Amino acid sequence: MAIHKTAIISENAVVPQSCEIGPNVIIGEDVVLGENVKIIANAYLEYCEIGDGTIIYPFASIGTAPQDLSYKGQKTKAIIGKNCIIKEYVTINRGAGEEGSITKVGDKCMFMASSHVAHNCVVEDEAIFANLATIGGHCHVGKGAFLGGMSVYHQNIRIGEYVIVSGFSAARMDIPPFAKVASAPAVLHGPNVIGLKRRGFSSEEIKNIREAYKLIESRKTTLSNVVKMLEEKYSDDKNVMRIVEFIKTSKRGIYLGRLNTLQNDEV
Repeated sequence: MAIHKTAIISENAVVPQSCEIGPNVIIGEDVVLGENVKIIANAYLEYCEIGDGTIIYPFASIGTAPQDLSYKGQKTKAIIGKNCIIKEYVTINRGAGEEGSITKVGDKCMFMASSHVAHNCVVEDEAIFANLATIGGHCHVGKGAFLGGMSVYHQNIRIGEYVIVSGFSAARMDIPPFAKVASAPAVLHGPNVIGLKRRGFSSEEIKNIREAYKLIESRKTTLSNVVKMLEEKYSDDKNVMRIVEFIKTSKRGIYLGRLNTLQNDEV
C-alpha cells in the first residue's frame, strides 16, 4: 500500500493494500475502496464505495452531503463502479431522502473536470460527462451517453443510452435513446450515427434508428400515431422498440423544438 504521510484516513475506512493514496487526501467515514484504486492528491471522500481500478484526481469530492434542503443527515451513500476516471473538481453527492438512499455510477465512466452528479442519480456504464456537465437530483443517464461541456439537466429527467448532447445545451425534458441533441432547450437532431458506429451498431440497425427518428421529428402526425407506426413496422427491432418504450414511459415529455413539445399525455 502506498499512502502519503499527509493523507488522513478514517479508522473505519476500508483501504486495500493495492490502493495508492496521494498527498493531502482525506478519506472520511464509511468509505470502502476496491482493489487498485488510485487517489492522486487533495481529494475528499466520505460515505461512498469506489470500484476496482478507479482513478480520482485532485480536488474531487465524492460522497459528500446532497445539496438538498430536505436532507437531515440520514445515512446515505454514493457508489462508484469499476475503472472510472474522475477528474479534477468533480463532485458526486450521496443520496438524499430516506435512510439507505444512494447515488450510483456504473463502470468505465469518465467525469471531466468540474462535472457534477447530484443526489439519487443513476449513471450507467461508460457514460462520459465533459467539463462542467451538471445533472440535477434523481436523473438517470443511460449507458454510453455523452454529455457535452457546460450542459445542464433538470432534476428527474432521463437521458437514454448512447445519446450525445452538444456543449452549452440545457434539458428539462427526457432525451430518448440513440439521439443527438443540441441547444437550450435541447432539441433533437436525429440519431447519434457516429457514436452508434463506434459502438458497433450494424448498418441495418442504424438505418432503422434513423428512419424512426425521421418519423418522430416529422411533425406530420401526433406522437401517439408515430408510436403506433413504429410498433407496427419495427416490432422485431429491439433498438427502435427501446425508443418506443422510452417515449411511452416518459413522465416529463420529449422536446423536439419550440413548436413541438411532446408531452407524455399525447402518447
